Amino acid sequence: MSPLSLTRRVTFAAAHRYRRPEWSEERNTEVFGNCARLPWHGHTYTCDVSVSGPVDEVTGFVIDLRALDQALDREVMQRFDHRNINTDVPEFAEGKLVPSCENLAAFIAEHVQTALGNRARVSRVWVSESPTLWAEWVAD
Repeated sequence: MSPLSLTRRVTFAAAHRYRRPEWSEERNTEVFGNCARLPWHGHTYTCDVSVSGPVDEVTGFVIDLRALDQALDREVMQRFDHRNINTDVPEFAEGKLVPSCENLAAFIAEHVQTALGNRARVSRVWVSESPTLWAEWVAD
């Protein structure tokens, strides 16, 4: 049977701001606009994670849903929900990754894949911070 994909959606609330510490406040505002200003601003993020692989002939699943849900809980919900991404997630601390939708999608893809191991392949991660802004990471 050909590989199929399965997608699970989670939502989380988090705050962030865009900023490069090596830039002046003026440069940060020029590049990131209001998103560079203090205090941080928040979003209700939507995150879809798709995994692909062969369908198990016995269960009919691409992956055990409990395993996927546990990975999403640990790598997305516990890490980001009701957090300040800039101050509570070390990889997005001052001078590290800017917490853009693009960086969040790639980060989530990597961490969920690590959590799943070889049980399934993360094939797509879609992260939206609003109805008008989102990013999509797609596996090579």
